[in-house]
Amino acid sequence: MRASPPPLAADPTALSRLLGITLDALQEGAQARGGPLPAGGPEAVARRIGALGDVLPETGTGPDEALRALVRALAEGAADPAHPRCAAHLHTPPLALAAAADLAASALNPSMDSWDQAPAASALEAEVTAALAAEVFPGTGGPDALVTTGGTESNQLALLLARERHRDVKTVVGANAHHSFRRAAWLLGLPEPVTVPTPRGTLDPAALAEALDRETGPVLVAATAGTTDEGLIDPLPALADVCAARGAELHVDAAYGGPVLFSRTHRHLLDGLDRARTVTVDLHKLGWQPAAAGLLAVRDAADLAVLGHTADYLNADDDTEAGLPDLLGRSLRTTRRPDVLKTAVTLRALGRTGFGALVDRCMELAQELADLVQKAPGFDLHTRPTLTTVLFRPTGADDGTVAAIRRTLLAEGRAVLGRAKADGRLWLKATLLNPHTTPGDLAEILTLVEGSAHR
Repeated sequence: MRASPPPLAADPTALSRLLGITLDALQEGAQARGGPLPAGGPEAVARRIGALGDVLPETGTGPDEALRALVRALAEGAADPAHPRCAAHLHTPPLALAAAADLAASALNPSMDSWDQAPAASALEAEVTAALAAEVFPGTGGPDALVTTGGTESNQLALLLARERHRDVKTVVGANAHHSFRRAAWLLGLPEPVTVPTPRGTLDPAALAEALDRETGPVLVAATAGTTDEGLIDPLPALADVCAARGAELHVDAAYGGPVLFSRTHRHLLDGLDRARTVTVDLHKLGWQPAAAGLLAVRDAADLAVLGHTADYLNADDDTEAGLPDLLGRSLRTTRRPDVLKTAVTLRALGRTGFGALVDRCMELAQELADLVQKAPGFDLHTRPTLTTVLFRPTGADDGTVAAIRRTLLAEGRAVLGRAKADGRLWLKATLLNPHTTPGDLAEILTLVEGSAHR
């Protein structure tokens, strides 16, 4: 007798039961881990995963066992961004409501490449992208935004749009710029970006002016609002002035800093952002969304027309003329998830005020950690934080010691701290994105670093 196929996600009874197993396994794995990441380093983690057995057995173990075993193993071996001592990267702890919305998106599984696969999701995406574009470019009349997988895709799209406007466009970036610009230029067949030194961590307008004076032809300048290493923001108004005076176009990579727009207290840090032609924003960084939740906002929606593409089985001309929305020009991807749902749920639930309060809290945490470092006799602070990134190091430690402290804490599973080069030295980096972190958690980070430094 032929066995019945496994239940689909549309079966609410089956999904509810499996979700219960999943939540139990997540909790068991986190308890077994006992800290921000598993102890023992890469070899220990690989051994535990290998001990699970054949990943493709001849006879399956069944849904309950497979789900429980693998989710538990993944949770036990995770670097948990929700743990207050997991603070190395722009790796956010997602909000529970955003994760729940992401489950709904997975269960419904709309494909955002044709309207007949995603009727409501396509309409929701149009509403949300228009609203977010208006936040980036208020009062400009015709902005729009595309949903992307994150800063790398958004930056690549920005360069692609510039290339389509000006076939021989050159790119000028600061040394502080994200690596994705060089990769995007390579993928698009553009020249290697001209790199302007940033000895103080940000792009200097005078240095940019000198670089532009040496270039001929169309130029796209890529500025940064929230550098990866230090969380710094380039002087956007002055850079926009330089670009305007020399006929260059401006793109701003605000993957990290863009959500500061929601903060009434700190949004002034992004003054000048609306003078860019295109802007990258990630909500899976300072936005508490499960990855991926990226955006590319454009000041003029007409710039997106070059992305239009036709496939009869997805957007036939007569269907489009009859009023069915054309989605192929909304992304370089074909099949793509309705990632906008989790963002829409978050924005509706929190509103500008609630979202801005989360931003403000994480900014406050960075200042609190900086205060602790400055008061501690055995630590040096690089500089006061601009966003939520704090660079610090034990006083008198050389770069080798700083690197060893970080690796020791990783191997022991006690803390996840990043590393960054600044002023020619290596610094420990804490990127504070968890609004539930307490002053005691921050003090514990310093205690662990101090203990490792004196071994």
